[in-house]
Amino acid sequence: MATTLTAPRPAMSSFRTAPQARPKVQTPYGLQVAENCSTCTANNSNFFCKLSERATKALERINHVTSYPDGALIFMEGDMARGVHILCQGRAKLLTTNSDGKTLILKIAHPGEILGLNSVLAGRPYEITVETLQPCQLAYIGRENFLTFIRDHADACLQVAQHLGRDCHSAYDVIRSIGLSSSATEKLARFLMECASAGRIMDGVLKVKLALTHEEIAQRIGCSRETVSRTLSGFKRQRLVELNGATLLVHNKAALENLAAS
Repeated sequence: MATTLTAPRPAMSSFRTAPQARPKVQTPYGLQVAENCSTCTANNSNFFCKLSERATKALERINHVTSYPDGALIFMEGDMARGVHILCQGRAKLLTTNSDGKTLILKIAHPGEILGLNSVLAGRPYEITVETLQPCQLAYIGRENFLTFIRDHADACLQVAQHLGRDCHSAYDVIRSIGLSSSATEKLARFLMECASAGRIMDGVLKVKLALTHEEIAQRIGCSRETVSRTLSGFKRQRLVELNGATLLVHNKAALENLAAS
């Protein structure tokens, strides 16, 4: 009777496979999902990102994180202020509109900032409209939970006071820039200098991301889109600055500073 030879069974260790790296979870808008404040890689020195461990854990229990595409309305001027939104990722514009439909962008919000804070504390309707400029992740906290949170955590309360102070300072800057600037050239130069403060020098040129349309820049400095386009063309001819897609190139910072201070 013929015998059947079988290959020896491999050792159990040969069946083990190397651990696979877990893929990073992304939202439909290409953002890395931050499941909580403790593990968020986007944290910075702004507002709730640097709270105590106790306050951070309490915050995680009451916030609700949502992702939004660009152009999404987070809340609108006149809506009941039901809670605050913390901007975790992305950028958003804070704007107001008059009865004639003229829009003024008061500020560009960056990660770590709280949206709707003043209205929630005052118990009044939202005073501004917030619209995303790019895909964003925001953490929402209902008004009652938020008020209880800052009452129970002194470091969070201090951060709220500092945030309100920064908002007030920003509002003063807007008033000075729009109300006291004598020309569109000065207004635009002031705005570009403000943007340039976050830039980096590369190949001898100061570069900064400025993902705003000419219309949005006009709404930010209180003039027409045509004026912005014409003034930017003049700046380019003078080799001061130029917009290359979403990148602002500053060729002559000193000359731009002189225009801003005129």
